[in-house]
Amino acid sequence: MARRYRYTEDKEDLNVWQAFTDLISNAFMILVLFLFLTIIISQITNSQNKPDQNSANLALKVKELEQKVKYLETELQSQKESTDTPPIIIIKDEGDYRFASGSAEIPATMSNYILQQIVPEIEDRTKQYNINVVEIIGHTDGQPNGNVTSNLDINLEKVVAGSLSVGKLQAGSNADLGLMRALSVVRVLRDIQEKESRLRGLSFRAYSAAQLILPNGQFASIARQEDVTRRRIEIRFTRLGEVREVK
Repeated sequence: MARRYRYTEDKEDLNVWQAFTDLISNAFMILVLFLFLTIIISQITNSQNKPDQNSANLALKVKELEQKVKYLETELQSQKESTDTPPIIIIKDEGDYRFASGSAEIPATMSNYILQQIVPEIEDRTKQYNINVVEIIGHTDGQPNGNVTSNLDINLEKVVAGSLSVGKLQAGSNADLGLMRALSVVRVLRDIQEKESRLRGLSFRAYSAAQLILPNGQFASIARQEDVTRRRIEIRFTRLGEVREVK
């Protein structure tokens, strides 16, 4: 009996100790919870005591976020535009804007049209698409250009330099004529650039496609008759890239 009683007494002592440790643990948890509640209440009280400052800080944060969003939108738009292809501007060879047959002389009405209509378009598109090179391409129809001997090899650089007028050039082929007409437009644009202080930072290139390319971009078949729909000046936009030698 004594052993059984002692065993029971020892067991009871152990149970009391466990209850005590549980009480201590619970008390500690209550103290920690009370501490957290005290901190939270303190922060709420401070926030309520300083509403103006919190509102100002919130407004500042909102403004900063709006500025970041606008910056990211601008960067995204810039990246998109840098990969987009700018639309082509076409000057049709018709009405008051026609070149005389076999000639590259620009009529006065066409010069005014370039200044009033074409230049603003070029300025808008070069700015929008981050362009620094404007390509002027002359297109003709398939009519033979006659038996005139070309003098472009002798005089072309003089026309570019401005010491000789385009009217002094003689086209021996449609390729010559297309280049001459493109060069006439370049001369007008460069003159506006110098005298009007517009088209800043742009370089101009003159090219000829002769009668090879149709308005839809396809190669033309043989057609020697007059076709006004094929005669045109195309203005294209590009960015000058880095020149690399392929070895």
